[in-house]
Amino acid sequence: MSEARTPAQIEADIASRRQALAATLDEIAVRVHPRTIVGDAKARAASAVDRTAGRAYVAVNRAVSDVRGKLVSDDGSPRLERIVPVALAAVAVVGLLAASTRRRRG
Repeated sequence: MSEARTPAQIEADIASRRQALAATLDEIAVRVHPRTIVGDAKARAASAVDRTAGRAYVAVNRAVSDVRGKLVSDDGSPRLERIVPVALAAVAVVGLLAASTRRRRG
């Protein structure tokens, strides 16, 4: 069996547990405080935006690299046989959009 504890030991144990409980309650109070909740929500939102922006950056960078690989040769010179048709298509699309806008206004 265990030894009998003295009243002083029991009081010390109660005081220790009381301090631990007070610390736990303080931590809970901080966690449920509206400022803490809002701060946590802001941090999660910022993290999500950062992840999304990072993914978008990687996707755009990959797309630009792919297009560049198709329009520029390995030595860095432009591939005119591919650039000219793309440029003509872009000019045609812009021309069609401009004509469409003029028809709507007129």
